[in-house]
Amino acid sequence: MSQDEKPQIYLISPPEFDLMEFPEQLARVLDSQEIACVRLALATHDEDRLCRAADMLREVSEPRDVALVIERHILLAERLGLDGVHLEDGSRSVRKARKALGNDAIVGAFCGTSRHDGMSAGEAGSDYVCFGPSSETALVDGTVAPFELFEWWSQMIEVPVVAEGGLDIETIAKLSPVTDFFGIGEEIWRAEDPVAALAKLTAAF
Repeated sequence: MSQDEKPQIYLISPPEFDLMEFPEQLARVLDSQEIACVRLALATHDEDRLCRAADMLREVSEPRDVALVIERHILLAERLGLDGVHLEDGSRSVRKARKALGNDAIVGAFCGTSRHDGMSAGEAGSDYVCFGPSSETALVDGTVAPFELFEWWSQMIEVPVVAEGGLDIETIAKLSPVTDFFGIGEEIWRAEDPVAALAKLTAAF
């Protein structure tokens, strides 16, 4: 990424949300800033609930010309005609997803803190690679994707990179020159006013 280019926002849904309330909340956030992509990241495996959530989010994202991808579910991405899939198992399913969804679909891979896994995902045809968490969060075992990983990646590899997990103003300011996207989710949905919370974070871009 060239120095004068700012990172873009990659919005991640909460792992659980109210199907009636969240789409409205999402619409407000999408209208407040330019968002590159939305990831439906529900923790449930209930297919019916996933399908309804995807349909409701697409009603918000499509008119605003924002891509919508779903976490893990390659078959649902295909069946529901979503823009693509976000894979959680590093490079393992990238080829399979690409084959199922075709060349125009977005296929992204979360690779934790593994440079090797990221490179394998890129070689397999991933459109972007996610590293994280970007700072220590209560939910993880203390492994953090270090600044050096993003710095090396942005200098050596052309596949866009996403920083996600445990983002705060300090981490964002530090990683801004070396990442293409920030995967922002719980950081804003936990706040009383997600629009204001996002504005605070993006001010550090």
